[in-house]
Amino acid sequence: MTKRNRVAWEAASQKHVREYQDLLDQARSGSSLLACELDLLHPTLRSAPDVVHLQSGHGLDDIALVAAGARSVLGIDFSETAATAAQRRADELGAACRYVVAELPGAPLRDECADLVYTGKGALIWMPDLPVWARDAARLLRPGGTLFVHEAHPAVPLWTWDDDEPRIRPDRGYFARSHVNDTFPANGAVEWQASLGEIINAVISAGLRIAHVAEHPEPFWRPDGVTAAAWRGRLPNSFSLLAQRD
Repeated sequence: MTKRNRVAWEAASQKHVREYQDLLDQARSGSSLLACELDLLHPTLRSAPDVVHLQSGHGLDDIALVAAGARSVLGIDFSETAATAAQRRADELGAACRYVVAELPGAPLRDECADLVYTGKGALIWMPDLPVWARDAARLLRPGGTLFVHEAHPAVPLWTWDDDEPRIRPDRGYFARSHVNDTFPANGAVEWQASLGEIINAVISAGLRIAHVAEHPEPFWRPDGVTAAAWRGRLPNSFSLLAQRD
C-alpha cells in the first residue's frame, strides 16, 4: 500500500513541476499561510525558530514561514519530484529552506533539532499509525518547542461536493480506517482516517501538551471549478492544533 501511495504521490507532484512558474509567482506575491495559522504561530515565529516541515509538498509554506520570521526551514517529503521543485523555488527566492527526501515517520534527523515542527494540509492522510508519527515529531522538538498542525477535518471524507446541499457520502464512515481517494491525488491512493479524538490523543501520548485546538468551516484547498455546498460555513472542513513540549 505504501508503494501504491508513493506512485500516486509522485504522479500528483508533477503538478508542482508543471505549475512551477505559477507557484514561484505565488511565493513572491504573498504568504501561503492562512490567517488562522499566522495568528497561532506568531509567538513562535517571533523568536526566529528553526523549523522542520514534515511532508513539505510544494514548499510554499516553507518560504512563507521564513518570510514570517523563521530562521530556517528543513522540509521532508517522500516525493523526490516535489522536494526537487521546492528546493529550486527556495533557491531562486533566496529563502533559507533545505529539503530531504525521506519516508515518514522515521525522519532522518537528530533529536531536538527544531523549535517548531510544522505539518498539515494533506499530510496526516498518509500516516497509518498516528501514535508513531506523533512520537517521531515530538522527538524532533527542543524543550519548549511547538508542534503545529493545520489539516483537513477528519469529517471531510464524508462530505459530497454537491452544489445545492451538503450531503454525506453513503460509501464512507467517520470511524472507518481508510478510504480510496477518487478525487485528488487520485490514481487509487489509499487515505488513512482518524477521528479528531484519535489525533489529539496521539499527540498527548507522545508527551506533548495540547495548547489549542480549533475547527474551521473553510477547507484549506478548493479544486478549481468546484463550489461545494459543504464549504459554505455549516460544516467543519479543517482544524488547527498547537501542542508544546514542556
